[in-house]
Amino acid sequence: MTELRALRRRLHAYPETGFTEIVTAATVIGELRAAGIEPCYGEQVCVVEGLAGLPDPAELAAARERAAVQGVAPELIDTLSGGRTGILAEVHGNRPGPVLGIRFDMDALPVTEAGEAAHFPAAEGFASTREGVMHACGHDGHTAIGVELGSRLAADPDFPGTVRLLFQPAEEGVRGARALVEAGACTGIGTILALHLGLGLEVGTVAAAARGMLATVKLRVRLTGRAAHAALAPNEGRNALLAATHAANALHAMPPIPGIATRVNVGTLRAGTAANIVPEHAELGMELRAETTAACAELIERARAILEGAAHMHGVELEIAETGKATAAVHDEAVCAGITAAAQATAGVRECLAEAPMSASDDATLLLDAVREQGGTGAYFLVGAANPAPHHHGRFDIDERSLPIAVELLERFVRAR
Repeated sequence: MTELRALRRRLHAYPETGFTEIVTAATVIGELRAAGIEPCYGEQVCVVEGLAGLPDPAELAAARERAAVQGVAPELIDTLSGGRTGILAEVHGNRPGPVLGIRFDMDALPVTEAGEAAHFPAAEGFASTREGVMHACGHDGHTAIGVELGSRLAADPDFPGTVRLLFQPAEEGVRGARALVEAGACTGIGTILALHLGLGLEVGTVAAAARGMLATVKLRVRLTGRAAHAALAPNEGRNALLAATHAANALHAMPPIPGIATRVNVGTLRAGTAANIVPEHAELGMELRAETTAACAELIERARAILEGAAHMHGVELEIAETGKATAAVHDEAVCAGITAAAQATAGVRECLAEAPMSASDDATLLLDAVREQGGTGAYFLVGAANPAPHHHGRFDIDERSLPIAVELLERFVRAR
């Protein structure tokens, strides 16, 4: 427990956002090697070419510089740079059997961590050392769980088949799983698991399936008009800002899909350069969510029609890029039964639920889909962590007693197959 907690705290103190997790990935690689596991990483695991959700070049370059300051080896920085921060590590059992994949996400959020004494990481001295970046969703715990599980299995390989540990970048914004799928990280996996700490569950509670996970798509919308003097010749301009605001209002006014829970949000709008200039450029950051993948696809078509109409109305050019995507979760009953059995035998588990609500999105569903397309199975389960504040909040934290529960549950699942 001490080493597991120490690793979680080390990761928590140095958070990195999606596709910039060079220090985090280097830490994981070092820990795996110390356990006798030689991982694959970089472009072998992460195909990022063509991904619209990558950070801009300046942010990727800054991540390189930070990693160098933190003492990461230059050759490791080179391999992990450019968003290629994914890791794949296999541990082989001493008996034949199928491949089990387990996903662990590594990225943090652009959230400022609370500094008051009542916030446990601040009180214990392991709060974020990076202003405006924080592990506000428990991914530091997920990563530590994956490393500890790999270490235990390598130390005692008395289990069937192979366990493939997938350390994923950029879950936030549902961007990173696609990079792993494109690299073939799911090839040959017979069953895949993903887990999440927290979600309102108390320590000692496990839910074998996360119910209500939403399909989603994230879009970056760019509108290009024509600048003009706002007083002398406004008629010569094409106002991209007006087109963007018209689109934003219409998107939020889309009628619901009967019987289906949906979400629409325009989260960012950037436009214009000065009060006396007709805005030439505008950019929207938006998302759509629905409780079924088919309904989400319908929302996307509606949204495209609205965006195209607003662009046509104002005489501006339109560019839409998909920056992230996740499907609705499908859980296989036999896998959930295995999770339940493992949980019931795990120390510290007091209650095992068949399911619990998670009305959010996670691109681990793309990994589950990839495995299912090749005839495999999978599930996404929850482990309670008694969070003192909501996910994505500056006072978010996990009760560290949840960490060994998750590790033992996964180890029992592996050994009982």
